[in-house]
Amino acid sequence: MPSPVLNEGFYAGAFLISEANGHLSREVVTINNGGGSELVLQGGLVLARLTADSSYVPYDNAGSDGSEAARAILFNPVLIPAGASRKCTVIARLAEVNASELVWADTVDAAGITAGLADLAAAFIIGR
Repeated sequence: MPSPVLNEGFYAGAFLISEANGHLSREVVTINNGGGSELVLQGGLVLARLTADSSYVPYDNAGSDGSEAARAILFNPVLIPAGASRKCTVIARLAEVNASELVWADTVDAAGITAGLADLAAAFIIGR
């Protein structure tokens, strides 16, 4: 009888190579879902902070509302119901990450990923 194929899912923080002692690298932020359907965000998603209300959204290099500057990485998967907000843990500083395991919004192209990694490096989040 053939062996079954098992697939492991994503583990919280699986993209991390190293982080600062304690919880210095981590921060709790608010992510709002203003849409009409639930929002499912994968751990490792690169986030930006909106200038209007300081909430976090997926990074979008083409944005002009703060979403164009990568600021953090979502630590674990989160589901946000329509019209709700959630407090979420992010990696916000002083960390090394596996760049190939980061998750980017569908709208982000190769140039946007390069710019996003540079933004993260400015916050001392280094992609390897």
